[in-house]
Amino acid sequence: MGFIDSLNQTAEYIESYLHDNISFKGSSRVLDEAMAYSLLGGGKRLRAYLVTEFCELCGRIRSASADYACAIEMIHAFSLIHDDLPAMDNDDMRRGKPSNHIAFGEATAILAGDSLALDAFKTICLSTNCSPEQNEKAVIALSEYAGSGGMCAGQQYDIDGEGKKLTLDELKRLVDLKTGALFSCACVLGCIAASASDEQTEAAKRFGLLTGRAFQITDDLLDIHSTPEELGKTVGKDILQEKSTFASLLGERNAREYAEQCIDESLSCLSLFPDSESKARLAEFCRFILERKK
Repeated sequence: MGFIDSLNQTAEYIESYLHDNISFKGSSRVLDEAMAYSLLGGGKRLRAYLVTEFCELCGRIRSASADYACAIEMIHAFSLIHDDLPAMDNDDMRRGKPSNHIAFGEATAILAGDSLALDAFKTICLSTNCSPEQNEKAVIALSEYAGSGGMCAGQQYDIDGEGKKLTLDELKRLVDLKTGALFSCACVLGCIAASASDEQTEAAKRFGLLTGRAFQITDDLLDIHSTPEELGKTVGKDILQEKSTFASLLGERNAREYAEQCIDESLSCLSLFPDSESKARLAEFCRFILERKK
């Protein structure tokens, strides 16, 4: 099976798994609806895909990492809800439909994001697909990559950088935290589920960081050249919000070349793993990062 078929199959599987295994039976019907609105709102499920693919790459069946894949999708959904808020990026559209705060109001959107973030850790802790020791490692990894040392810090750097011209090193740090951290976390979670070696886990972490950086460069370019209909979200906002991007710092051509350099390096990270269909698909994933249109 090739990458695209595997990605689509994983997206369908995770969507179904989320629907069947994540409880939306809290004390508030409105809050449950708001959580489901963003969590079950489609998307490519790239982070879930990386979890399951690295689990298989390291020698265990993909379904063993299903709870971990769901947990990172919950964290990702939480980040998108909060990222769209007026106090953050102030986006009215996400995945081709109104953002959560437009559909449910700001207060409920904040609570929906908070609930998804917290429930993600419960999902890992209650997983019976992996051992308690693995679940503990997964919780620590998710908190490190998503919290104040990872994605949330990246969001803060993004806010602080508005209206300023960042240096290339400052921009790399921002992107590596805001985008790359969850990509790295996904790869690491797959390794944890498969009891991979420390060396393999470090290579997977680096793979995620580099593909996350290339992913963000492609996002920067799509924000310039795509349309809301194609992308499913507002375009041109980086320029309006005076944000530093790889495209604005390096120029579009050099930004594309740098993305290709990141992908070349990410492919070298896979050399540590034995040849397999998973490894071939991850190589296709790298090319997809550069060529995607949404």
